[in-house]
Amino acid sequence: MQRRRFIQYGAAAGVAGALPAMEAAEGAAVPDLGPARILRSYTPEDHRRRLANVARCERGIRQSMRKHLVTGYIPGQVSYNMGEYPGRTPYDPGEYDERELDRLRDGGIRLIQIMEDWNDLLRLFGGNKFTAVNPAGLRRFINMVHQRGMKILLYASTGYFQRGDPDFREEWARPRSVRTIHWDLARCSPASPSWRAYLLPRTLGILEEYGVDGLFNDWGYIQLYNHRYPPTKDEVTAFEEAADHDAALEDLVALVYSEVKRRGGIYKMHADSNNRPRTRMKLYDYLWVGEGVDRSDKVREQSKDHPPYIVPCFDLSHSKLENEDEMYLHTIPYMQFPLLLAGRPFTGERGLIPGIRYLPEEKDLYLRHCRKIWKYYQEHPDGPFAYGPWDSFPPRPNVHETHARWLKKYLPLVEEGTLAYLEVTDSDLFSQPLPARVTASVFANLETYLVLANYGQTPAPVVTARTYAQAGEAPGTRRTLAPRSLVILKKAG
Repeated sequence: MQRRRFIQYGAAAGVAGALPAMEAAEGAAVPDLGPARILRSYTPEDHRRRLANVARCERGIRQSMRKHLVTGYIPGQVSYNMGEYPGRTPYDPGEYDERELDRLRDGGIRLIQIMEDWNDLLRLFGGNKFTAVNPAGLRRFINMVHQRGMKILLYASTGYFQRGDPDFREEWARPRSVRTIHWDLARCSPASPSWRAYLLPRTLGILEEYGVDGLFNDWGYIQLYNHRYPPTKDEVTAFEEAADHDAALEDLVALVYSEVKRRGGIYKMHADSNNRPRTRMKLYDYLWVGEGVDRSDKVREQSKDHPPYIVPCFDLSHSKLENEDEMYLHTIPYMQFPLLLAGRPFTGERGLIPGIRYLPEEKDLYLRHCRKIWKYYQEHPDGPFAYGPWDSFPPRPNVHETHARWLKKYLPLVEEGTLAYLEVTDSDLFSQPLPARVTASVFANLETYLVLANYGQTPAPVVTARTYAQAGEAPGTRRTLAPRSLVILKKAG
Protein backbone atom coordinates (compact mmCIF):
# COMPACT_ATOMS: atom_id res chain seq x y z
CA MET A 1 0.00 0.00 0.00
CA GLN A 2 1.39 3.40 -0.95
CA ARG A 3 2.07 5.82 1.84
CA ARG A 4 -0.26 8.83 1.82
CA ARG A 5 1.68 12.05 1.53
CA PHE A 6 -0.01 15.26 2.59
CA ILE A 7 1.95 18.42 3.04
CA GLN A 8 -0.45 19.64 5.72
CA TYR A 9 -3.59 18.44 7.42
CA GLY A 10 -5.84 21.11 8.89
CA ALA A 11 -8.02 19.54 11.57
CA ALA A 12 -11.38 20.77 12.75
CA ALA A 13 -11.49 24.53 13.11
CA GLY A 14 -14.61 24.61 15.27
CA VAL A 15 -14.50 28.36 15.66
CA ALA A 16 -17.73 29.93 14.54
CA GLY A 17 -20.23 27.61 16.16
CA ALA A 18 -22.56 25.48 14.12
CA LEU A 19 -22.53 25.99 10.38
CA PRO A 20 -25.64 27.96 9.43
CA ALA A 21 -27.94 25.70 7.43
CA MET A 22 -29.32 27.23 4.27
CA GLU A 23 -32.77 25.78 4.71
CA ALA A 24 -35.37 27.36 7.00
CA ALA A 25 -37.91 25.43 9.00
CA GLU A 26 -41.24 25.34 7.19
CA GLY A 27 -43.00 28.63 7.71
CA ALA A 28 -40.15 30.10 9.77
CA ALA A 29 -39.13 33.70 9.18
CA VAL A 30 -35.54 33.19 10.36
CA PRO A 31 -33.18 30.62 8.78
CA ASP A 32 -32.33 27.66 10.97
CA LEU A 33 -28.95 28.36 12.60
CA GLY A 34 -28.97 25.28 14.80
CA PRO A 35 -26.73 22.22 14.60
CA ALA A 36 -25.61 21.06 11.18
CA ARG A 37 -27.28 18.13 9.45
CA ILE A 38 -24.45 15.73 10.20
CA LEU A 39 -25.10 16.23 13.92
CA ARG A 40 -28.87 16.44 14.07
CA SER A 41 -30.27 14.23 11.32
CA TYR A 42 -27.78 11.94 9.53
CA THR A 43 -29.15 8.39 9.55
CA PRO A 44 -26.91 5.31 9.80
CA GLU A 45 -27.12 5.07 6.02
CA ASP A 46 -26.07 8.73 5.68
CA HIS A 47 -23.02 8.14 7.87
CA ARG A 48 -22.24 4.94 5.95
CA ARG A 49 -22.48 6.83 2.66
CA ARG A 50 -20.23 9.68 3.86
CA LEU A 51 -17.64 7.29 5.26
CA ALA A 52 -17.65 5.25 2.04
CA ASN A 53 -17.04 8.43 0.01
CA VAL A 54 -14.23 9.46 2.36
CA ALA A 55 -12.73 5.96 2.17
CA ARG A 56 -12.53 6.15 -1.62
CA CYS A 57 -10.75 9.50 -1.34
CA GLU A 58 -8.38 8.27 1.36
CA ARG A 59 -7.38 5.32 -0.79
CA GLY A 60 -7.32 7.13 -4.11
CA ILE A 61 -5.78 10.50 -3.21
CA ARG A 62 -2.14 10.07 -2.26
CA GLN A 63 -0.93 13.67 -2.24
CA SER A 64 -2.54 17.07 -1.98
CA MET A 65 -1.43 20.49 -0.88
CA ARG A 66 -3.77 20.41 2.12
CA LYS A 67 -6.43 18.20 3.65
CA HIS A 68 -9.05 19.78 5.90
CA LEU A 69 -12.13 18.68 7.81
CA VAL A 70 -14.77 21.41 7.42
CA THR A 71 -16.26 22.51 10.74
CA GLY A 72 -17.69 25.79 11.97
CA TYR A 73 -17.34 27.49 8.58
CA ILE A 74 -19.49 30.42 7.47
CA PRO A 75 -18.74 30.97 3.75
CA GLY A 76 -21.22 33.79 3.02
CA GLN A 77 -19.69 37.00 4.40
CA VAL A 78 -20.20 40.66 3.57
CA SER A 79 -18.52 43.95 4.37
CA TYR A 80 -21.57 46.16 4.90
CA ASN A 81 -21.44 49.90 4.22
CA MET A 82 -23.78 51.64 6.70
CA GLY A 83 -22.82 55.09 5.45
CA GLU A 84 -19.91 57.42 4.70
CA TYR A 85 -17.26 58.27 7.29
CA PRO A 86 -16.04 60.88 7.56
CA GLY A 87 -19.37 62.34 6.57
CA ARG A 88 -21.57 65.36 7.00
CA THR A 89 -24.15 63.46 9.05
CA PRO A 90 -24.02 60.22 11.08
CA TYR A 91 -25.26 56.97 9.56
CA ASP A 92 -28.87 56.17 10.48
CA PRO A 93 -30.00 52.62 9.60
CA GLY A 94 -33.63 52.32 8.54
CA GLU A 95 -36.00 50.76 6.03
CA TYR A 96 -33.35 50.61 3.28
CA ASP A 97 -31.16 48.46 5.53
CA GLU A 98 -34.09 46.20 6.44
CA ARG A 99 -34.59 45.43 2.74
CA GLU A 100 -30.87 45.08 2.08
CA LEU A 101 -30.38 42.64 4.95
CA ASP A 102 -33.33 40.58 3.70
CA ARG A 103 -31.71 40.42 0.27
CA LEU A 104 -28.33 39.43 1.71
CA ARG A 105 -29.86 36.74 3.92
CA ASP A 106 -31.78 35.34 0.96
CA GLY A 107 -28.53 35.31 -1.04
CA GLY A 108 -26.80 33.11 1.53
CA ILE A 109 -25.00 35.73 3.63
CA ARG A 110 -24.68 34.74 7.29
CA LEU A 111 -21.88 37.01 8.57
CA ILE A 112 -21.97 40.82 8.44
CA GLN A 113 -18.82 42.80 9.09
CA ILE A 114 -18.73 46.54 9.67
CA MET A 115 -15.48 48.34 8.97
CA GLU A 116 -14.09 51.27 10.93
CA ASP A 117 -16.91 53.51 9.71
CA TRP A 118 -19.02 52.41 12.70
CA ASN A 119 -16.81 54.38 15.11
CA ASP A 120 -15.99 58.06 15.44
CA LEU A 121 -12.28 57.80 14.60
CA LEU A 122 -11.88 61.55 13.97
CA ARG A 123 -14.17 62.58 16.88
CA LEU A 124 -16.52 64.42 14.51
CA PHE A 125 -19.70 63.56 16.42
CA GLY A 126 -18.54 63.50 20.04
CA GLY A 127 -17.21 59.94 20.12
CA ASN A 128 -13.90 58.21 19.52
CA LYS A 129 -12.30 55.15 17.95
CA PHE A 130 -14.01 52.81 20.42
CA THR A 131 -17.53 54.32 20.38
CA ALA A 132 -20.25 54.49 17.75
CA VAL A 133 -20.90 57.51 15.56
CA ASN A 134 -24.60 56.87 16.24
CA PRO A 135 -24.98 54.51 19.25
CA ALA A 136 -28.75 54.14 18.89
CA GLY A 137 -28.45 53.60 15.13
CA LEU A 138 -25.73 50.98 15.55
CA ARG A 139 -27.77 49.06 18.13
CA ARG A 140 -30.78 49.22 15.82
CA PHE A 141 -28.70 47.78 12.99
CA ILE A 142 -27.28 45.01 15.19
CA ASN A 143 -30.83 44.04 16.14
CA MET A 144 -31.79 43.95 12.45
CA VAL A 145 -28.94 41.54 11.77
CA HIS A 146 -29.77 39.29 14.72
CA GLN A 147 -33.46 39.21 13.86
CA ARG A 148 -32.49 37.60 10.56
CA GLY A 149 -30.38 34.92 12.21
CA MET A 150 -27.09 36.42 11.02
CA LYS A 151 -23.97 37.34 12.96
CA ILE A 152 -22.18 40.69 13.05
CA LEU A 153 -18.57 41.74 13.65
CA LEU A 154 -17.26 45.24 14.41
CA TYR A 155 -13.83 46.59 13.48
CA ALA A 156 -11.34 46.87 16.37
CA SER A 157 -7.63 47.08 15.50
CA THR A 158 -4.88 45.92 17.87
CA GLY A 159 -2.37 48.21 16.17
CA TYR A 160 -3.76 51.12 14.20
CA PHE A 161 -4.39 54.44 15.95
CA GLN A 162 -4.86 57.93 14.51
CA ARG A 163 -1.81 60.06 15.21
CA GLY A 164 -3.87 63.22 15.55
CA ASP A 165 -6.10 61.77 18.27
CA PRO A 166 -5.71 63.58 21.62
CA ASP A 167 -5.12 60.24 23.36
CA PHE A 168 -2.23 59.21 21.10
CA ARG A 169 1.19 58.90 22.76
CA GLU A 170 4.39 58.89 20.73
CA GLU A 171 5.92 56.12 22.84
CA TRP A 172 3.26 53.72 21.54
CA ALA A 173 4.61 53.66 18.00
CA ARG A 174 7.79 53.83 15.98
CA PRO A 175 8.01 56.39 13.14
CA ARG A 176 5.98 56.36 9.94
CA SER A 177 2.24 56.07 9.43
CA VAL A 178 -0.31 54.72 6.99
CA ARG A 179 -1.53 57.83 5.19
CA THR A 180 -4.51 57.61 2.85
CA ILE A 181 -7.85 59.42 2.55
CA HIS A 182 -8.64 60.54 6.16
CA TRP A 183 -6.29 58.13 7.90
CA ASP A 184 -2.95 59.02 9.49
CA LEU A 185 -2.51 55.72 11.29
CA ALA A 186 0.38 54.87 13.54
CA ARG A 187 1.19 51.18 13.86
CA CYS A 188 1.35 50.87 17.63
CA SER A 189 3.87 48.43 19.02
CA PRO A 190 2.57 45.22 20.62
CA ALA A 191 5.54 45.46 23.01
CA SER A 192 4.32 48.76 24.48
CA PRO A 193 2.77 48.25 27.95
CA SER A 194 1.02 51.63 27.91
CA TRP A 195 -0.55 50.87 24.49
CA ARG A 196 -1.81 47.53 25.82
CA ALA A 197 -3.22 49.20 28.94
CA TYR A 198 -5.09 51.69 26.75
CA LEU A 199 -6.21 49.24 24.07
CA LEU A 200 -7.39 46.12 25.86
CA PRO A 201 -10.11 47.47 28.19
CA ARG A 202 -11.54 49.59 25.37
CA THR A 203 -11.62 46.60 23.03
CA LEU A 204 -13.40 44.60 25.72
CA GLY A 205 -15.80 47.52 26.06
CA ILE A 206 -16.88 47.16 22.42
CA LEU A 207 -17.95 43.57 23.06
CA GLU A 208 -19.75 44.47 26.27
CA GLU A 209 -21.40 47.67 25.05
CA TYR A 210 -22.84 46.58 21.72
CA GLY A 211 -23.51 42.84 22.03
CA VAL A 212 -21.89 41.92 18.73
CA ASP A 213 -20.82 38.40 17.75
CA GLY A 214 -17.13 39.16 17.46
CA LEU A 215 -14.49 41.49 16.08
CA PHE A 216 -12.58 42.18 12.89
CA ASN A 217 -8.94 43.03 13.58
CA ASP A 218 -7.18 45.04 10.88
CA TRP A 219 -4.16 44.57 13.06
CA GLY A 220 -1.84 47.39 11.98
CA TYR A 221 1.05 44.97 11.59
CA ILE A 222 4.52 45.87 12.76
CA GLN A 223 7.33 43.30 12.63
CA LEU A 224 9.62 44.03 15.56
CA TYR A 225 12.34 41.66 14.33
CA ASN A 226 15.08 43.64 12.61
CA HIS A 227 12.88 46.74 12.46
CA ARG A 228 14.40 49.75 10.71
CA TYR A 229 13.65 51.98 13.72
CA PRO A 230 14.77 51.33 17.33
CA PRO A 231 12.24 50.48 20.06
CA THR A 232 10.38 53.32 21.71
CA LYS A 233 11.25 54.17 25.29
CA ASP A 234 8.05 52.43 26.40
CA GLU A 235 8.63 49.03 24.76
CA VAL A 236 9.57 45.96 26.80
CA THR A 237 11.56 43.28 24.99
CA ALA A 238 9.94 40.28 26.67
CA PHE A 239 10.13 37.78 23.80
CA GLU A 240 12.64 36.60 21.26
CA GLU A 241 11.43 37.91 17.93
CA ALA A 242 12.31 36.08 14.70
CA ALA A 243 11.76 36.50 10.99
CA ASP A 244 9.07 33.80 11.15
CA HIS A 245 7.73 34.53 14.63
CA ASP A 246 6.12 37.78 15.76
CA ALA A 247 6.16 36.85 19.42
CA ALA A 248 4.97 40.06 21.11
CA LEU A 249 2.22 40.44 18.54
CA GLU A 250 1.18 36.84 19.08
CA ASP A 251 0.98 37.46 22.83
CA LEU A 252 -1.19 40.58 22.42
CA VAL A 253 -3.59 39.20 19.80
CA ALA A 254 -3.95 35.92 21.72
CA LEU A 255 -5.37 37.84 24.68
CA VAL A 256 -8.08 39.41 22.55
CA TYR A 257 -8.77 36.21 20.61
CA SER A 258 -9.24 34.20 23.81
CA GLU A 259 -11.74 36.73 25.15
CA VAL A 260 -13.76 36.63 21.93
CA LYS A 261 -13.74 32.82 22.03
CA ARG A 262 -14.68 32.78 25.73
CA ARG A 263 -17.85 34.54 24.68
CA GLY A 264 -18.49 32.06 21.86
CA GLY A 265 -17.66 34.72 19.29
CA ILE A 266 -15.87 35.01 15.95
CA TYR A 267 -12.51 36.69 15.35
CA LYS A 268 -11.45 37.79 11.90
CA MET A 269 -8.09 39.30 10.99
CA HIS A 270 -6.33 41.17 8.24
CA ALA A 271 -2.53 41.25 8.20
CA ASP A 272 -1.82 43.42 5.11
CA SER A 273 -1.98 42.33 1.45
CA ASN A 274 -1.94 38.51 1.23
CA ASN A 275 0.01 38.04 4.45
CA ARG A 276 -0.91 35.83 7.36
CA PRO A 277 0.30 36.15 10.95
CA ARG A 278 3.81 34.84 11.58
CA THR A 279 2.72 33.12 14.77
CA ARG A 280 2.67 29.65 16.30
CA MET A 281 -0.73 29.88 17.93
CA LYS A 282 -4.18 29.94 16.39
CA LEU A 283 -5.22 33.58 16.49
CA TYR A 284 -8.18 33.91 14.12
CA ASP A 285 -11.21 32.14 12.71
CA TYR A 286 -11.11 33.95 9.35
CA LEU A 287 -8.33 35.79 7.54
CA TRP A 288 -8.97 38.62 5.06
CA VAL A 289 -6.47 38.86 2.20
CA GLY A 290 -6.20 40.90 -0.99
CA GLU A 291 -6.10 44.56 0.01
CA GLY A 292 -3.72 46.55 -2.18
CA VAL A 293 -2.85 43.53 -4.36
CA ASP A 294 -2.59 44.42 -8.04
CA ARG A 295 -3.42 41.01 -9.63
CA SER A 296 -6.19 38.55 -8.79
CA ASP A 297 -3.87 35.64 -9.66
CA LYS A 298 -1.44 36.89 -7.02
CA VAL A 299 -4.16 36.70 -4.36
CA ARG A 300 -4.65 33.03 -5.18
CA GLU A 301 -0.98 32.15 -5.51
CA GLN A 302 0.08 33.79 -2.25
CA SER A 303 -2.84 32.71 -0.05
CA LYS A 304 -3.91 29.30 -1.37
CA ASP A 305 -2.03 27.40 1.34
CA HIS A 306 -2.82 29.69 4.25
CA PRO A 307 -4.57 27.79 7.05
CA PRO A 308 -8.38 27.94 6.77
CA TYR A 309 -10.52 29.91 6.65
CA ILE A 310 -9.51 32.53 4.08
CA VAL A 311 -11.90 35.26 2.90
CA PRO A 312 -10.36 37.16 -0.04
CA CYS A 313 -11.41 40.73 -0.78
CA PHE A 314 -10.18 41.44 -4.29
CA ASP A 315 -9.07 45.07 -4.26
CA LEU A 316 -10.54 46.41 -7.48
CA SER A 317 -9.18 49.87 -6.83
CA HIS A 318 -5.80 48.29 -7.66
CA SER A 319 -6.68 45.45 -10.04
CA LYS A 320 -9.19 44.50 -12.72
CA LEU A 321 -11.23 41.36 -13.33
CA GLU A 322 -11.40 39.74 -16.75
CA ASN A 323 -15.04 38.81 -16.06
CA GLU A 324 -17.47 38.46 -13.16
CA ASP A 325 -16.67 34.78 -12.62
CA GLU A 326 -12.93 35.29 -12.22
CA MET A 327 -12.85 35.78 -8.45
CA TYR A 328 -14.62 32.42 -7.98
CA LEU A 329 -12.06 30.74 -10.24
CA HIS A 330 -9.36 31.91 -7.82
CA THR A 331 -11.11 30.91 -4.61
CA ILE A 332 -13.45 27.89 -4.77
CA PRO A 333 -10.76 25.30 -5.67
CA TYR A 334 -8.91 26.34 -2.50
CA MET A 335 -11.91 26.25 -0.15
CA GLN A 336 -12.20 30.02 -0.12
CA PHE A 337 -15.09 32.29 -0.99
CA PRO A 338 -14.77 36.02 -1.74
CA LEU A 339 -16.07 38.74 0.52
CA LEU A 340 -19.11 40.58 -0.82
CA LEU A 341 -19.28 44.38 -0.64
CA ALA A 342 -22.84 45.54 -0.03
CA GLY A 343 -25.08 47.75 2.11
CA ARG A 344 -25.71 51.37 1.23
CA PRO A 345 -24.08 52.72 -1.94
CA PHE A 346 -20.53 53.90 -1.34
CA THR A 347 -20.60 57.46 -2.65
CA GLY A 348 -16.94 58.40 -2.19
CA GLU A 349 -17.95 61.53 -0.27
CA ARG A 350 -15.47 60.64 2.49
CA GLY A 351 -12.80 62.08 0.19
CA LEU A 352 -14.42 65.54 0.08
CA ILE A 353 -15.41 66.46 3.65
CA PRO A 354 -14.56 70.07 4.67
CA GLY A 355 -12.03 70.35 7.47
CA ILE A 356 -10.40 66.95 6.83
CA ARG A 357 -6.66 67.04 6.06
CA TYR A 358 -6.05 65.01 2.91
CA LEU A 359 -2.86 64.22 1.07
CA PRO A 360 -2.48 65.79 -2.39
CA GLU A 361 -4.68 63.77 -4.73
CA GLU A 362 -1.77 62.76 -6.95
CA LYS A 363 -0.10 61.03 -3.96
CA ASP A 364 -3.11 59.00 -2.80
CA LEU A 365 -4.58 56.30 -5.04
CA TYR A 366 -7.48 55.57 -2.66
CA LEU A 367 -8.37 59.27 -2.46
CA ARG A 368 -8.44 59.52 -6.26
CA HIS A 369 -10.57 56.37 -6.33
CA CYS A 370 -13.06 57.85 -3.85
CA ARG A 371 -13.36 61.12 -5.72
CA LYS A 372 -13.92 59.33 -9.04
CA ILE A 373 -16.69 57.31 -7.41
CA TRP A 374 -18.22 60.53 -5.99
CA LYS A 375 -18.29 62.15 -9.42
CA TYR A 376 -19.79 59.02 -10.96
CA TYR A 377 -22.40 58.82 -8.18
CA GLN A 378 -23.59 62.37 -8.93
CA GLU A 379 -23.99 61.47 -12.60
CA HIS A 380 -25.60 58.04 -12.02
CA PRO A 381 -28.00 58.39 -9.05
CA ASP A 382 -29.80 55.17 -10.04
CA GLY A 383 -26.63 53.06 -10.17
CA PRO A 384 -25.01 50.67 -10.60
CA PHE A 385 -23.19 51.52 -7.38
CA ALA A 386 -19.91 50.83 -5.63
CA TYR A 387 -20.19 49.51 -2.07
CA GLY A 388 -16.75 50.12 -0.58
CA PRO A 389 -13.31 51.63 -1.19
CA TRP A 390 -12.08 48.32 -2.70
CA ASP A 391 -14.91 48.18 -5.22
CA SER A 392 -14.38 48.68 -8.93
CA PHE A 393 -14.68 51.86 -10.96
CA PRO A 394 -16.84 52.19 -12.85
CA PRO A 395 -19.16 50.02 -10.74
CA ARG A 396 -20.19 46.65 -12.20
CA PRO A 397 -23.82 45.55 -12.55
CA ASN A 398 -25.12 42.19 -11.26
CA VAL A 399 -22.27 41.71 -8.76
CA HIS A 400 -24.62 40.65 -5.97
CA GLU A 401 -26.56 38.25 -8.16
CA THR A 402 -23.31 36.63 -9.33
CA HIS A 403 -22.09 36.26 -5.75
CA ALA A 404 -25.38 34.62 -4.68
CA ARG A 405 -25.31 32.27 -7.68
CA TRP A 406 -21.79 31.03 -6.95
CA LEU A 407 -22.43 30.83 -3.20
CA LYS A 408 -25.38 28.56 -3.87
CA LYS A 409 -23.03 26.28 -5.85
CA TYR A 410 -20.31 26.44 -3.19
CA LEU A 411 -22.34 25.71 -0.07
CA PRO A 412 -22.94 21.99 -0.80
CA LEU A 413 -19.16 21.53 -1.16
CA VAL A 414 -18.41 22.79 2.34
CA GLU A 415 -21.20 21.42 4.51
CA GLU A 416 -20.19 20.53 8.05
CA GLY A 417 -18.23 17.29 8.08
CA THR A 418 -16.89 17.57 4.54
CA LEU A 419 -13.32 16.37 4.03
CA ALA A 420 -11.60 18.65 1.51
CA TYR A 421 -8.50 17.68 -0.48
CA LEU A 422 -7.08 20.86 -2.00
CA GLU A 423 -4.86 20.88 -5.08
CA VAL A 424 -4.60 17.13 -5.58
CA THR A 425 -1.27 16.21 -7.22
CA ASP A 426 -1.10 12.39 -6.97
CA SER A 427 -4.27 10.29 -7.20
CA ASP A 428 -6.35 7.73 -9.05
CA LEU A 429 -8.87 10.39 -10.06
CA PHE A 430 -7.74 10.75 -13.66
CA SER A 431 -7.07 8.41 -16.56
CA GLN A 432 -4.35 10.70 -17.90
CA PRO A 433 -2.22 13.42 -16.32
CA LEU A 434 -3.83 16.81 -15.83
CA PRO A 435 -2.71 19.49 -18.28
CA ALA A 436 -0.41 22.22 -17.06
CA ARG A 437 -2.15 25.05 -15.20
CA VAL A 438 -5.13 22.83 -14.28
CA THR A 439 -5.93 22.34 -10.59
CA ALA A 440 -8.17 19.65 -9.07
CA SER A 441 -9.70 19.64 -5.58
CA VAL A 442 -12.10 17.13 -4.02
CA PHE A 443 -14.83 17.62 -1.39
CA ALA A 444 -16.27 14.43 0.16
CA ASN A 445 -19.39 14.17 2.32
CA LEU A 446 -22.75 12.62 1.39
CA GLU A 447 -21.73 13.52 -2.16
CA THR A 448 -18.27 13.70 -3.70
CA TYR A 449 -17.50 16.85 -5.67
CA LEU A 450 -14.57 17.38 -8.01
CA VAL A 451 -13.62 21.00 -8.69
CA LEU A 452 -11.49 21.65 -11.77
CA ALA A 453 -9.90 25.00 -12.58
CA ASN A 454 -7.99 25.94 -15.71
CA TYR A 455 -5.68 28.88 -14.98
CA GLY A 456 -4.13 28.73 -18.43
CA GLN A 457 -4.95 30.66 -21.58
CA THR A 458 -5.72 27.62 -23.78
CA PRO A 459 -8.41 24.89 -23.62
CA ALA A 460 -7.46 21.93 -21.41
CA PRO A 461 -8.79 18.36 -21.94
CA VAL A 462 -9.44 16.34 -18.77
CA VAL A 463 -10.30 12.61 -18.54
CA THR A 464 -11.57 11.32 -15.19
CA ALA A 465 -11.40 7.70 -14.05
CA ARG A 466 -14.98 7.86 -12.76
CA THR A 467 -18.11 9.41 -14.17
CA TYR A 468 -18.98 12.93 -13.06
CA ALA A 469 -21.80 15.28 -13.92
CA GLN A 470 -21.98 19.04 -14.10
CA ALA A 471 -25.31 20.70 -13.39
CA GLY A 472 -27.35 20.71 -16.60
CA GLU A 473 -25.09 18.29 -18.45
CA ALA A 474 -25.05 14.52 -19.01
CA PRO A 475 -22.58 12.47 -16.90
CA GLY A 476 -19.28 11.59 -18.54
CA THR A 477 -15.55 11.13 -18.13
CA ARG A 478 -14.26 13.52 -20.82
CA ARG A 479 -14.52 17.27 -20.89
CA THR A 480 -12.54 20.25 -22.11
CA LEU A 481 -12.05 23.19 -19.76
CA ALA A 482 -12.24 26.57 -21.41
CA PRO A 483 -9.36 28.97 -20.73
CA ARG A 484 -9.55 30.63 -17.30
CA SER A 485 -12.60 28.64 -16.25
CA LEU A 486 -13.95 26.65 -13.34
CA VAL A 487 -16.29 23.63 -13.22
CA ILE A 488 -17.90 21.94 -10.21
CA LEU A 489 -18.64 18.24 -10.89
CA LYS A 490 -20.55 15.72 -8.77
CA LYS A 491 -19.63 12.03 -8.85
CA ALA A 492 -22.39 10.14 -10.66
CA GLY A 493 -23.68 6.89 -9.21
